[in-house]
Amino acid sequence: QGQLVESGGGLVQPGGSLRLSCSASEKVFRTYSMGWYRQAPGKQRELVAHVNRVGAAYYANSVEGRFTISRDNTKNTVYLQMNNLTPEDTGDYYCNTIPQYLPWGQGTQVAVSS
Repeated sequence: QGQLVESGGGLVQPGGSLRLSCSASEKVFRTYSMGWYRQAPGKQRELVAHVNRVGAAYYANSVEGRFTISRDNTKNTVYLQMNNLTPEDTGDYYCNTIPQYLPWGQGTQVAVSS
């Protein structure tokens, strides 16, 4: 019920794009807003974007205009489209509920480097 599975990370050059995916149980998806969190090396985990059950999205200032969060309620999946990536976007990306309620998944690693 509480398992979160993230995927889609990788190594990309500055200016590149990645699309992250996260699947959750139907019960979780029906109940909660969902968010993407990022933990940069040596820093605390931070919330970068979240989307409520009807698709309204909110972004941290650092990613506004570059990242797009969306959810497919038929697939119980939340996405994070990341464009114009910079080295400051490097980190481990996790999804979870809003507020964070479930155990963290394994995350997916994003590395932005030339």
